[in-house]
Parts: sequence; structure tokens; C-alpha cells
Amino acid sequence: MFREQTLLTRLIWLALIIAAAEAIYTWRLSLAFIALITLGLSMAPVLVAKWAQITVPKSFMLAVVMFVGGTIFLGEVFDFYNRFWWWDVIMHGGSAIGFGLIGFVLVFMMFQGDKFAAPPSAIAFFAFCFALAIGAMWEIFEFGMDQLLGLNMQKSGLVDTMGDLIVNCVGALIGAGSGYAYLRGRQLGGMTGVIEDFVRRNPRFFRKWRR
Repeated sequence: MFREQTLLTRLIWLALIIAAAEAIYTWRLSLAFIALITLGLSMAPVLVAKWAQITVPKSFMLAVVMFVGGTIFLGEVFDFYNRFWWWDVIMHGGSAIGFGLIGFVLVFMMFQGDKFAAPPSAIAFFAFCFALAIGAMWEIFEFGMDQLLGLNMQKSGLVDTMGDLIVNCVGALIGAGSGYAYLRGRQLGGMTGVIEDFVRRNPRFFRKWRR
């Protein structure tokens, strides 16, 4: 499954491996730890998808890898959060949209694609809650990294955390809303297209789905 990913995805993984090796060689253990954490988190979805026998669109997997690399590695090691004020908004907003889509797909899979088993609004609501929960867990992760490794992922503390949660809320609403629009037969460009691509690649999870 690793070989099936896009060239850019594999190049990002290779860059992280090189960065981790160079950091270990120069005994910069905190940098090595961040690089390895970034590598592990970006590869985790591939392993989970393989274990669950799910085919994930390459474009979506690339988006996950770019988000993890942009958030942890570029954001912390290269200080993108302080150099570009909009970096934090893009990272949190983009991830929330993605998790909103993931939450929708997961709930939709539970009903085997039967949109009549639960109304679209209910499926979208649980997708929204899923994305918010992931966002809250990420804030806990940032707090833990700051406390354990002496990083500054939370920046201004409470203000940064609340700002991130607000952005997460907006992104989650967009992602879940895209799932709602998909069930209603509406097209919202790339977002509903990702859902359609996932459904098409994994028909055994959506046996009751009929457009």
C-alpha cells in the first residue's frame, strides 16, 4: 500500500526519514523525536486502512501527510506558526474539514450506505461531533508536547487554544455539511467528489447505497 501512494507522499516520508537520521547523527534528540512522530502519524492512516481492508483515495492520503508534516514538522521545527500568521488557521481549518469528511464516511459505513436508516441530518451531526472530538484531542496533544518536550505548540495558551477550537468548529461544519450535501444529491466540488471516490472504491461497505 505504501508503493501505491503518490510520489509527493513518498518524498515527504523520505524527507522525514532523512531529517530524523541527520538529527540522530548530530545528537539533536528533540528534533529526531519530532521527525519520527511526524513520520509515524503520517503513516498511521495507511496502516489502519490496510488492516481494515479499506481503499483510501491517494489524494486524501496526501492531504493527511501534508497536514501532519505541516503542523508538527514545518510548524514547530521551522517555526511556520510564528513566521506566517495564517499557517495555524489553514492547518486547523483544513484538518477539521478532513475529519468532518472522515466522520461522515465512518457513520455512513455503519449503516452500509443506507441513507434511510438514519436521516442525513443525523449522520452529518455525528460527523460534526467526530471532527470536534478529534480537534479537542489535538489540543490535548499540543499541551502534552509543550509540557514534555518544552515546545510552544499552544503559543499564547488559552487564546490560541480557543482560536483553534473555533476554527475547528467551522471546518467541522463544512466537512459534515459536505456529507449532508452528498446525501441530498448535491455537488460541492472536490469535497463531495472525495466522498464519491471513497464509496466507489469500497462498494462492500455501502451495499445499500443507491444514488
